Amino acid sequence: MKLISFYPGPSRVYSNIPEYLYEAYMEGVLSFNHRSPEFSEILEEAISLLHEKLIIPADYKIVLFSSATECWEVIAQSLTKKKSFHFYNGDFGEKWMRYSKKLKPQIEGLSFDREKELPVDHKVDKDSELLCVTYSETSNGTQVSNDLILKLKNNNPDKLIAVDATSAMAGSKLIFENADIWYASVQKCFGLPAGMAVMVLSPKAVKRSEEIGENAHYNSLNFVIENIDKYQTPFTPNVMDIYLLKRTLEHSKGIDYIFEKLQKRRKEYQAFLDEFNDFEYLINNKSVRSDTVLAIKHPNVEKVKKLARESSILLGAGYGDLKSSTFRIANFPAIKKREVEKLRTFFKTHFKRK
Repeated sequence: MKLISFYPGPSRVYSNIPEYLYEAYMEGVLSFNHRSPEFSEILEEAISLLHEKLIIPADYKIVLFSSATECWEVIAQSLTKKKSFHFYNGDFGEKWMRYSKKLKPQIEGLSFDREKELPVDHKVDKDSELLCVTYSETSNGTQVSNDLILKLKNNNPDKLIAVDATSAMAGSKLIFENADIWYASVQKCFGLPAGMAVMVLSPKAVKRSEEIGENAHYNSLNFVIENIDKYQTPFTPNVMDIYLLKRTLEHSKGIDYIFEKLQKRRKEYQAFLDEFNDFEYLINNKSVRSDTVLAIKHPNVEKVKKLARESSILLGAGYGDLKSSTFRIANFPAIKKREVEKLRTFFKTHFKRK
């Protein structure tokens, strides 16, 4: 039974992926040596399209890793001398801090209420070189605005700003100039199979990496940048995902179009769910709700998920402490209008309206 996936990652891939995979196989792309000029050409085109379609500044570098989790490691080992400071209101932001702390034990953080905005006026100690923020907290469906990230940057001009944009990049309109380090896995808004992450670096971040000079690992950032400048990678990369990234971006209408579509759909979800008795958003404060991950409360979450699966719909489970009280709906670009309509029909069929 094929399920329509609303799971917030890995989620639905774009419908053209099978066509692009067949194309890659027939053209021998999947067997390309990653030092070959053929591979370098694909990588160069993919990076150029990322700049164009996501409106990434020309002087920002784009590098690739295997996952957002690897990006945690690279930021801690290659961009942090001694200490970073993490703002978090959910499980993934906290995991980023705890993982980084294994590499840099002095790291500190601040937990803030998920109904509140990012506390940008919090006085961070002088020793923290890097401030870390989760743009879209996948575990609870919250989001930090571009304006607040800019304010955090302006309040801390001597520090780098790093943003986990895993459930937002390629879906939300990010203002990349507002921070120095952005990263995201591709199995969410990019609509690709899991196994790759995109990291975006400001000139300030690149300079910091050079100053620190960490070069002891296969994924040391200086080594990665040295290779990306030649449109290569220091390790054998996920050639398949790089090719699929290039092909999907070639056919993308760009982030302005995608963002407008997802904003409209999110508002429609909100109005629709308001019609039912037992469904409500986990987050009451509309100003901090995510555009791309909806966290919904219900008295019997297991029943909702079970009925959905019987209707060939896969809903996202709640995460961590929220597992028994919430489910999640991905609002990602690859999800089709007719699939959203089927989800709406499912709710109307099985649950009472006000």
